[in-house]
Amino acid sequence: MNFSQSLTPYTKGGRERIHKGLQANIQREISLLMNSTILTRSVEYMDNRISRYSMKMRKCEITDIFLCASDVHCHHYIPIHHGGNDEFNNLRILHKDIHKLIHQTDTQTIATLINKIGYTESIVQKINKYREKCGMEPIS
Repeated sequence: MNFSQSLTPYTKGGRERIHKGLQANIQREISLLMNSTILTRSVEYMDNRISRYSMKMRKCEITDIFLCASDVHCHHYIPIHHGGNDEFNNLRILHKDIHKLIHQTDTQTIATLINKIGYTESIVQKINKYREKCGMEPIS
């Protein structure tokens, strides 16, 4: 009943229907992000977080999974304490568990999070690149 032959990535009309559906979902999640507040963050950070989330089409920049607003964390690629800032190009949209994994030092918690997200060599390599920027030891 929910199947539609016109909803296909192989035709111009099908792609337009898919894109319209994505836009509605993104708008709802952006609205939730706009209504959330993080009192310790700048207006620039809050604006760029929403812009980056929209640009990445709701996907985590490491795992490529779709994120609802409640799962979104915004990571400073170059940390503030290492000279980073709230500019758009320094922010990354991540799943909250991935973000925790980047900053985690406890080996048992790291193992738990890796099992939760599903271990793949590609994901761990990306996480380690982020950990390196933060001055953290790589995980294996």
